[in-house]
Amino acid sequence: MSTVIDTSRRAFLSTTAVASAGLVVACCIPPTLRKALAEAAPAAKAPVAPNAFIHIAPDNRVTILLKHSEMGQGVWTSLPMVVAEELGCDWATIQVEHAPVAPAYAHTVFGLQMTGGSTSTWESFDQLRMAGAVARELLVAAAAARLDTAPANCRVERGYVLHDARRVSFGEVAAAAAKLPTPANVKLKDARDWTLIGQPTRRLDSLAKTTGRAEFGFDVKRPDLAVALVARAPVFGATLKTFDARKAKAMPGVIDVVQVPSGVAVLGKHFWAAKQGRDALVLDWDEGAFARTSTASLREQYRALAATPGAPAKAAGDVEAALKAASGVIEAEYEVPFLAHAPMEPLNCTVELGPDGCEIWTGTQFQGVDQGTVAKLLGLKPEQVRLHTMFLGGGFGRRANPQSDFVVEAVQVARAAKRPVKVVWTREDDIHGGYYRPMWLSRLRAALGKDGKPVAWAHTLVGQSIMAGTPFAASIKNGVDGSSVEGAADSPYLAAIAAHRVDLHSPTSPVTVLWWRSVGHSNTAFVVESFIDELAHAARQDPLEYRRALLPKDSRERRALDLAAAKFGWGQPLPQGHAAGLAVHASFGSYVAQVAEVSLQDGKPRVHRVVCAIDCGPVVNPLTVEAQMQSGIVFGLSAALYGELTFKDGRVEQGNFHDYPVLRLPDMPRVEVHIVPSTDKMGGCGEPGTPPIAPAVGNALFALTGQRLRRLPFRLA
Repeated sequence: MSTVIDTSRRAFLSTTAVASAGLVVACCIPPTLRKALAEAAPAAKAPVAPNAFIHIAPDNRVTILLKHSEMGQGVWTSLPMVVAEELGCDWATIQVEHAPVAPAYAHTVFGLQMTGGSTSTWESFDQLRMAGAVARELLVAAAAARLDTAPANCRVERGYVLHDARRVSFGEVAAAAAKLPTPANVKLKDARDWTLIGQPTRRLDSLAKTTGRAEFGFDVKRPDLAVALVARAPVFGATLKTFDARKAKAMPGVIDVVQVPSGVAVLGKHFWAAKQGRDALVLDWDEGAFARTSTASLREQYRALAATPGAPAKAAGDVEAALKAASGVIEAEYEVPFLAHAPMEPLNCTVELGPDGCEIWTGTQFQGVDQGTVAKLLGLKPEQVRLHTMFLGGGFGRRANPQSDFVVEAVQVARAAKRPVKVVWTREDDIHGGYYRPMWLSRLRAALGKDGKPVAWAHTLVGQSIMAGTPFAASIKNGVDGSSVEGAADSPYLAAIAAHRVDLHSPTSPVTVLWWRSVGHSNTAFVVESFIDELAHAARQDPLEYRRALLPKDSRERRALDLAAAKFGWGQPLPQGHAAGLAVHASFGSYVAQVAEVSLQDGKPRVHRVVCAIDCGPVVNPLTVEAQMQSGIVFGLSAALYGELTFKDGRVEQGNFHDYPVLRLPDMPRVEVHIVPSTDKMGGCGEPGTPPIAPAVGNALFALTGQRLRRLPFRLA
């Protein structure tokens, strides 16, 4: 396939026509962040950097090059829908490929090629619409010339340009269209005329994935490829003193043993040979100071910090005076543990080093970071690092690592071994020594006025910064990592509380931490929504009405909350032994409310039903939104009921799904998803479904048992 990646306008205009085999259109417009999709778009400015591509072949097939990673979130379908809407092709002719790694595919906000932060759809929407519209106009112009008429006399329908009773397929005129100059002005379709955007559309990748044809990182095969496993430090911060590889090399199928910065790599003809060889290594580690650390000792350290003022993240009024003047102060301490990402496809990366550069095959969310980091490591130009994005068997942030840890390690193994390698992490490898959602402890104090509403609010958070020590550390301002306090410092409830303060402690540790699905919101939503529920009960008010009284009447939180409550039937009788709780939380530009119905079975929480409402602005594919809400609920519910990593003697005690469980099919509640009709700014859907589920379930358990559970995962006394 031909592609255009030159970033100059002159080069773009002169090279849009690439090959006689078809039409390739590349287009970008200046980012219009989170623009309401139904709003009519103005005529496009001249493109300044091509980073969305369409290839129309002579047989009328339309190939979309997708710059974002497909990891189950559905962009393989929703983003091509945007192109197809403007292009006017037959949806049945659409096929999709992962784009190569190049500056042309950089995220228009973050400046590098990546997938994360629930940004893919709103970030790509305008540029993909424009790409489709540019292609359509060129095709119409070429077809009009063939039909000997003016373009204004033609119309587009399902991959054909029509004039009276005659028609020409896109494929027939693609080569001619590729030679035409790019139109100066392109008219985008009015939202009222959309026929595909907004319609429930089945996924394009389902067949390949269910039949096994889809290629994930684990499926990569290369000539003379060795499989490698790395023996890494058993304790964070440990260093290798010596190792003995004689027994490992004697194992059948073991090819080589090499030392790399992260440990010792054993190369085998296949996975099992490498695994047995690694098990046979004799390793001597200097475990360092962290070997004396446990979860209990970390908890006490955090608790001591929470009793002292931290770096201010948000403040108004005199909080201490308001608390002192109150007749009573409500205090609470909340805690969430370290969590692993635990994607179903464990980490893996295949690397070949050659005289002209480096070739990589992996499932990654951070193509731009990975390419640049590897280029620097090897002393290459970025374009000499050719990275092939595979389908991802789950990411949740683990495959978007600022350090490019699993990619860099694979390159180091290939360089040391002087041969092509596929480095595989077992699930135990990643859970024992990967990157985690940080452990958090929150101390909250509040005072209520005579009407039951809070008049003072103090919230101190303690937990590691995920930005410190990364290329994004510059985002930390005055000691506050914004990702640590998101959902707390910007809580909509604070506007109704005259005296409020949110502050932060960011202790350091050798434990490596990283964003985890919904990032800081995975912690703060549980804390804030649970504490608001505590205040509602202290005020002897209905939890729904209490929240409604604190939220602006026209707020998107209110819209989502009211819809979820109405669809659930809030206030209606439930079966005996059942209770309901609710929560609402905004994250990544979307507003999600959830109501959970729970009971106890054998003394343990059982979630029967979850009603979810989301206001994410205009919707491209309702089926994607529904699936992502279901997915986020499952992910968050797994953490709320089971998820916990604990340390003893500096070691993680859990290792796989037998002691780090995820929700199983018999435990799955019935989930109903309702979309708030909205023309407000578009938000994301991959992450916002996760934050509200833990507080909704916790609030329901309180309503059922009278026990306020302030530590995750939930365990009843």
